[in-house]
Amino acid sequence: MSSENKVKESWNEWSETWYLKYRTEEAIARVISSPASAFHPTTYRLIREAFPDLTGKRVLVPSSGDNHAVFAFHLLGAQVTSCDISDKQIENASIIAKHHSWDIEFICEDTMTLSQLPSEEYDLVYTSNGVHVWIHDLKSMYNNVSRVLKSDGVYIMYDIHPFMRPFGIKAKEALTINKPYHLTGPFGEVPTFKWRIQDILNAVVSSSLHIKRIEEMYAENGWFWVDDSENEGDNLTAKEVESYSDWRENPSAALPQWLSVKAVKYTKE
Repeated sequence: MSSENKVKESWNEWSETWYLKYRTEEAIARVISSPASAFHPTTYRLIREAFPDLTGKRVLVPSSGDNHAVFAFHLLGAQVTSCDISDKQIENASIIAKHHSWDIEFICEDTMTLSQLPSEEYDLVYTSNGVHVWIHDLKSMYNNVSRVLKSDGVYIMYDIHPFMRPFGIKAKEALTINKPYHLTGPFGEVPTFKWRIQDILNAVVSSSLHIKRIEEMYAENGWFWVDDSENEGDNLTAKEVESYSDWRENPSAALPQWLSVKAVKYTKE
């Protein structure tokens, strides 16, 4: 089985199991009541600086995952296309959109090809947390992101900071090294990749995208360090969770947890 098929098969399974929590009525209600909550505040500021008014703007969200960003962009007035390699993720997101009468385009598509999408169509392409780890060909991904953007179109990304990747992250424990920074993968039976900053940014600049701003951010609160898959947060007090953001008590908090990049498509004169 090809690596792409392994990824697709795995995400189809996770969409029906682990990802259910992202589709609860409560989770969707939070996005409806505050679309900005679908983004890190710093990333949202980059979006708003580029587009003070998103009304009518064409927005593409490849590797759309939980689709919270997709729903948020729609609620902010954009015309949104959601793409994901997992047909189950697309199907489940489209059910939510239909329930709320949201006019959103959903396409099952590989982010490295975007083969069903026309060139120079979108004002903004946005990729969110957890995209790059599944991409084995960053250059192809960014060449196609650039291709589908209009001239002077904007690309904005938000993802785990590569400095997090070498470490075994466990709240309030000493930092342990899981791998050298330069080893990027593939790792695991379902292949994932731990790209470096240079891998991501070199792929961006090689695709006629001009980097305009880079932001390195900390987690919004201590919940970042809590493993919700194992219900670690059930017995924690608010004060204990808050303490996870203090690097003096939690060494891992000294590292930047998130990375955002804003780039603009180069226009030849």
